[in-house]
Amino acid sequence: MTDRPDQPNQAALDFLATRRSHPPKLLTGPAPDRAAMERILTLAARVPDHGKLEPWRFLVLGRQTLDDLALQLHRAVLDAGQDQAAADKAASAMASPVIVAVILSPVDSPKVPLWEQTLSAGALCLGVVNAALASGWGAAWLTGFAALDADFGRAHLGLAEGERIAGLIHIGTRGATPPERPRPDIAAKTQWRA
Repeated sequence: MTDRPDQPNQAALDFLATRRSHPPKLLTGPAPDRAAMERILTLAARVPDHGKLEPWRFLVLGRQTLDDLALQLHRAVLDAGQDQAAADKAASAMASPVIVAVILSPVDSPKVPLWEQTLSAGALCLGVVNAALASGWGAAWLTGFAALDADFGRAHLGLAEGERIAGLIHIGTRGATPPERPRPDIAAKTQWRA
């Protein structure tokens, strides 16, 4: 008996060993076209989903919508009592070529609790990032005021009662390669029990 799988996918392992997010400030146009985005979303949707509930949905935000959202977001942050710098920062987050809002859209289920559906939506966020990166684009998963303020999501993104934004996935053409960041000390974060 061996500890190795029969045929490791070396290309996938190399991708996972070197993948890194590309901060939105390093993304430029063009954005993926509709066909490329549909491919990214199709690949991303291959996530764990107990009960096949699909407790999430996508909202793809293009440049015109993002320009409008930046103004609305700026106003909302100020209305929430935050200062001009916070409002400017929130609005500037809408500068990416395209943003995919991954929306947690829970399904009533006696077998699958909300926390498990939330994990599926989180896995979907990472799936979108990884599918975009593997397709040659730059991508990053962020949240911020637009994602965390439920009133903003309902008023400006059409979220239904009970829905939340799990993540805003910024996608565009890669600019400069971001520097490597320190990675977790796996030995310090792992316990082994026989």
